[in-house]
Amino acid sequence: MCVSDGTCRQRWACALLLALLACLLPSTLLAQGWSTASFERGYVLEGQASDHLDPQRGCDPDVIGRLDHQAQLMPPPGGWPGSPQAVLVANVFAGEVMIAHGQRVTCGLMSDARTRDSRFRSSVGQVVVPAAGNLEPIVVAWQSPIRPEWIPTIMLGGPSPLQQQDTARLLVRAACMAVTLALALSALLGWMASRDRMFLLYTASCVVFFIWQALITGLFGYPYPWLPVGDWAVQWQAATSLMTTALMLAGLWWLCGGLRLLPGSGKVVGRLLQLVLLLSLGAMLLPEAAFSMFAIAPQVLMTLGAVLVVGMALLAQLRGMRDGLLGWLGLAPFLVLVAGELLGARWLVLYRIEALQLVATWLLLITAFAFNRRLGLLREQRDQMQRLADTDGLTGLPNRRVGLQRLGLLIGQAGDRGLLSVGFVDVDHFKAINDTYGHDVGDKVLVEVARVMSESVRSDDVVRMGGEEFLVMLPGVDLAGAQARMQQIGEQLAHIQLRSTAPGLLVTASIGVAQYHPGDVDMTALLRRADQAMYAAKQQGRNQVFAA
Repeated sequence: MCVSDGTCRQRWACALLLALLACLLPSTLLAQGWSTASFERGYVLEGQASDHLDPQRGCDPDVIGRLDHQAQLMPPPGGWPGSPQAVLVANVFAGEVMIAHGQRVTCGLMSDARTRDSRFRSSVGQVVVPAAGNLEPIVVAWQSPIRPEWIPTIMLGGPSPLQQQDTARLLVRAACMAVTLALALSALLGWMASRDRMFLLYTASCVVFFIWQALITGLFGYPYPWLPVGDWAVQWQAATSLMTTALMLAGLWWLCGGLRLLPGSGKVVGRLLQLVLLLSLGAMLLPEAAFSMFAIAPQVLMTLGAVLVVGMALLAQLRGMRDGLLGWLGLAPFLVLVAGELLGARWLVLYRIEALQLVATWLLLITAFAFNRRLGLLREQRDQMQRLADTDGLTGLPNRRVGLQRLGLLIGQAGDRGLLSVGFVDVDHFKAINDTYGHDVGDKVLVEVARVMSESVRSDDVVRMGGEEFLVMLPGVDLAGAQARMQQIGEQLAHIQLRSTAPGLLVTASIGVAQYHPGDVDMTALLRRADQAMYAAKQQGRNQVFAA
């Protein structure tokens, strides 16, 4: 049974570590035995001979019938040189791609990694070897794109250079997905630490972005299909595209200070996100032929949302809000993407998928930074509240609750040696000081008394018990030493002067000293003896130290 949440977490962490060691130990011993027998040859052989051939799938007649766009890659003057020619087709968001030359005709999907040339993974690719002098063109055919401007990028060249380009695209796409997944896990840990629902919402958003990237890149089928979308890949792609556009705009609205400048906009943004979610789920029911109209929705939403977000960022900047700069950092690549879309930039046509991923990943990173700053502010607020709960607001000393906890800890450390003493300090005639000079002067007296005692011993060992009473803890000091130490403190208190507010005011204190006895059941007996000694000091004329 756990005493506290911290204890529970420590026990779970220890249990998990022990389980991990229990799993690793047998495998380590087995690996040690295997390595002794296997490494004697000076190398390690993994795998065996295979008769596997790279699967090349032909095109069904119904597939060819849907390919209504084509390009003919003509040979150079004098015909093909006779060397291998690689053809890559990228940025195909839906439908199959056919690459044909002579009798060799193959088709492939962006997500169908198992049926393509094993040298290419980010694009539909094929390597053909036309005979020297052959004049027959290489034909590339594809379906009408979901949006007219989302045209495919066709690359022709040597297998090695194009393979390097294909690998670079694959690395960018996989890296963006890995960063998105890491941000989701980090946000989940942030939610577990803070229980702030914003972190949970960010985690869900990262998961949506991860699935969206897997769909537009085709990596949900690499190396084997791991996302169960089946023949609904296009519908899922359209739905997640609309959802990610709405989430990006909501994140930019938050980054630019929209929720602070317009506090009521949070509910509006939430309702809009719910509406977009319903529309996205409705897109799953649309036929593929209707996606050309539905695909316009993200662009319209992006353009309109960008105008609103830019206006909010400008307003935040004019008001000097820190959110303005952070909003512009997240908004800059987003605006570049919108401008490239409107202007039909060539770089966007060539690297559309990578551009979309990088913009989305950058926005997620900036949002994660903002969330980490939010978590830091929450921690600062928590620490401040803890300090307020543990500290006396007037003197800055530990309050009674914290002081008694520390006293209990010191009693436990004293053990049988019993070297622990306490001094109970009561300011003399404090009520008369308040009545004569006012409560402001009385407060200043308490502050000065706290300062003197904090400078004489460790500040953690001085506690304001309430009113004009203080407790001084002296660990490792016997009764005689404590009496001498408190006598010095009493003399220092008598030198307190408040010339500007209370000239001639003399501050004295009655101090009772007691030593911890190993036979004491708890701290109550120790405090009672110190309190009785303090009252004895008062009865004998005040401004003195009396030892119990």
